[in-house]
Order: sequence, then C-alpha cells, then structure tokens
Amino acid sequence: MPNALRADDPNLMFATAFKEALRQRGLPLDHVRDHLQAHGISLSLTTLSYWQSGRSQPERLQSLRAVDLLEPFLGLPGGALRSLLRRRPRGGVPPHDPASLRGVYGENSDVEKALGDAFHHLNADLRRLVVHETVDVNEHRLIDEIRVTVAVRAVHDDARRLTVVHTLDSWQTGAVDLTVPHGPPPDSRFRPELNCVIADFPFARPLARNETAVVEYTLRSACTAGISHQHERRITTPLQTYLLQVRFHPLAVPSKCWHYYRRQLGIKPLSRQFAPLDGSRTTHLLPTKCPPGAYGIEWQWTDS
Repeated sequence: MPNALRADDPNLMFATAFKEALRQRGLPLDHVRDHLQAHGISLSLTTLSYWQSGRSQPERLQSLRAVDLLEPFLGLPGGALRSLLRRRPRGGVPPHDPASLRGVYGENSDVEKALGDAFHHLNADLRRLVVHETVDVNEHRLIDEIRVTVAVRAVHDDARRLTVVHTLDSWQTGAVDLTVPHGPPPDSRFRPELNCVIADFPFARPLARNETAVVEYTLRSACTAGISHQHERRITTPLQTYLLQVRFHPLAVPSKCWHYYRRQLGIKPLSRQFAPLDGSRTTHLLPTKCPPGAYGIEWQWTDS
C-alpha cells in the first residue's frame, strides 16, 4: 500500500479536526485568513490549506497564536486544536511529567488509585518506542487473549523494570492469567475493585542510558460471560509506532469496525475511521509518531 495521508494517522489529527470544524461552520479559508488578519496575524491561504490537508502543521509562535484565535472562531473549546499538534521536542527526550499521565488518564483515575504514589514515577526511566498488540475475540464475542510486544529505551542509567497497567472489562476481573514466553516472570497484582491488573516486568539486567529492551507477554481470560465491544491502548508519552491487530473468530464476526483516537479517557473520540476486515477476519490500526492519548478499535455486533 502506498504511503498515503490518512485522516486517522495521529500526525494528521490536527488537520482532520481543523478541516471538520471548517466544514461544520461553513467557513472558507479566505474568511479564516481575514479573521486572523483582523487580529494582526498574517497567514497565506497556502499555509492554511496545508494545515487542513496535513501537509504541514503550525509550529512557529505566530502560527500557534493563530491556532489559539481560531478555536473560539470555529466554535471549539480552548486547547481543542493546539492539543492535537505533534510536538517536536528539542534537546532529546522530554523529562518525565506526571501531569502528562493525568492528561491521558484524567484526574484521580483508577490507574492512579491502583498505583498510589508510584503513579507519579510510572516508567520514569523509560520511553516506549514501539508497541504491538494482537487481540483475539473468541466465538463468545469476548476478548480472550492479548499478546503484547513492547520495545523501550532507557533514558537514565539503572533502569530495571517496565510497569504495565491493563484495564479489564468488568466480567474479566479475577479470571486473567499473565504469562511471558521467556525471561523472569512479572510481579503482577490484580485490583478487582478497580478492574485492572498491574505487572512489573524485570529486565534481564539493569539498562544503561540509551540501551533498549524488548518485553513480551500474554494476557488470557477464561471468562465466558459478557460481550467485548472494543480494545484501546493508553499512550502517555510520544510513541514511534503502535500496531493494534484485532482478530475475530469465524463464529463471531462483527458487522462494522472503526479505529479511533481520543486525547483523554472518557471524552469523545477526536477521530473515528471505518476499519474494514481482511480475509482472515482481522482489522488493524497502525499510527506512527503517536502523541499521547487513547488509541483503539471498536466494533458493532449485528444484533446490537
């Protein structure tokens, strides 16, 4: 498949939201240009066109001021567009920031309750580079297995473990098995009252700064009650690549699937795109240079 621009690519979330806001307000680009000009900001129609197509994004100070002015003009809440801009930090990896975790999970989230004080230091020594998840939906319409591969880089010396938190469907609580194909087993604990499992995966040896490691694990559920409708991954720091594959049993094929991105848990998706199934009843999501947020695939059953 050629490298085409895709509206569901997180690099184009700003472009998608900007274009949709223009459409809903019925505003041509020359009206936008004139509005900015009236506030002392001069941008060409070509620049604005590039913004809405995803060919470029606002980066300079004047362009960022323009985005702030455009949000109320387009009937959007403050920060709705600016938060979608892909950040290009200079001088290396940005420092660990607990506020960015809350930016994805929200205030006083179940994850923060589950981790306690450790939430503020969650994987502070690491940066995820690549995440690959394969999700199997069985004949009962339930997610019964999730296989995960994570590549990480140490940002400080003596990085010793990767901590993961998986939020479970309510019917899975207490019936999940977590295994690794090789290496030391994780230290895992279940929080049934919060519907989540937490696991610490120790590395074979402490990592020095800039060293990389790969962690593989599988979550399996023995539940037979309930119905699954989606799977999503919460990304709290910029990620190079995220690949999510969802495979459906021949006796449980959904009528439609979509992939989506939302900036924070509990809010409406900023982007939602139809995701067709292939010949093996599999659909996938493959964004690159992912900003923080929740990425997922949801599906609809014929009788629901």
